[in-house]
Amino acid sequence: MELNANVSRYPRKKTRQIMVGPVPVGGDAPISVQSMTTTKTADVEGTLAQIYALTAAGADIVRCTCNEPEAAEGLARIVPRSPVPIVADIHFHVEMALAAIEAGVQCLRLNPGNLRKPEEIKLVAAECKDRGIPVRIGVNAGSLDKRLYDKYGGITPEALVESAHIELGLFAEVGFDNVKISVKASRVPLMVEAYRLLSETVDHPLHLGLTEAGPPPAGTIKATAGMATLLLEGIGDTIRYSLTTDPVEEAKAGRTLLESLGLRERRNVDLIACPSCGRAEIDVYKVAQEAQAALEARQIPLQVAVMGCVVNGPGEARSADIGIAAGKHRGHLFIKGQIVRVVPEDEMVEALVDEAERLVKEGFEARLAAADRTAAEEAEADRRELFQMKGSDVNQSEVRVRLIRDHLSGNGDSATP
Repeated sequence: MELNANVSRYPRKKTRQIMVGPVPVGGDAPISVQSMTTTKTADVEGTLAQIYALTAAGADIVRCTCNEPEAAEGLARIVPRSPVPIVADIHFHVEMALAAIEAGVQCLRLNPGNLRKPEEIKLVAAECKDRGIPVRIGVNAGSLDKRLYDKYGGITPEALVESAHIELGLFAEVGFDNVKISVKASRVPLMVEAYRLLSETVDHPLHLGLTEAGPPPAGTIKATAGMATLLLEGIGDTIRYSLTTDPVEEAKAGRTLLESLGLRERRNVDLIACPSCGRAEIDVYKVAQEAQAALEARQIPLQVAVMGCVVNGPGEARSADIGIAAGKHRGHLFIKGQIVRVVPEDEMVEALVDEAERLVKEGFEARLAAADRTAAEEAEADRRELFQMKGSDVNQSEVRVRLIRDHLSGNGDSATP
């Protein structure tokens, strides 16, 4: 999306641009919204459902914890089915960072206060360099290295920024600079001053956030106070609200903040689409573009999903108001995950737009009541047939899972997928 005119008297600071999957961060890219799942990453279906809900709420990038082998294996199954890039959150274990890389994540978040051994940090950086994977240096006041705490006599902006620079220095030793940085604190003045100082000393893209902001409304107000201050000074390339609530509320707050500041366009239709995988029965990109254009022209204020196949599509995108998933030469229309109609493949976009217009006019209850009673059975028949035809691992997720298990067991001789 295009940036609107900057309402701030400060120009946006020019930073380097990195790519988190297909999402640009920094440079002249629109400021992106991030959030983090609260599910167990090993719960693949539950995590994917939350990722789709976050995407529908306005998240451009989603972070998932990678704290155990089961989580890494979950990521291998989640990444190819996610509609947005996935960042793996790493804390204490270098093995989890390497496993997340094998899982195919589009970015890592490393906490310098927790992963401290220089040789391990450089190992991860070298592997990310080879794979073209960016890293967020995620400095956090709550886990500041004790040596920096003692040096500065407490948690100060200078201590947080030096922590980031130390990590950058280790990365530089292996020639890695594909980086974005955060220096988060739970007190607004400290957070603001730390980011101001960091912005003066690096040209890497900055990830803004107030850590442990707490529950709404107080948490939302505190986080907004800090991030809005910096954004209006031209500082910041991607943002995340850290609230004690459903993470969907974080994504909504982030989107609203950027829209309110004139830094992102306001939306009418909110279209989400699966990334297209080996199971897709249609050209997802083409159908998504046609649907987006048609729905935007009619200014339909719904969350709409375009999914490549009926095997997982309606379930993954059940948080969307309406959507369509491809089956065997047919499209399966669904409202809040419930199949309501089956249409020929060449009528998918037309049927989706027609049903969306009816939904806006008549409401959810009326349109669900009007559902074709045989549609769900037809969708299930198509789902079973596709599953039998293409199997359960069309995205080679289990190949990645085997690689993860080999690496974690110390046997890293398997070929990459």
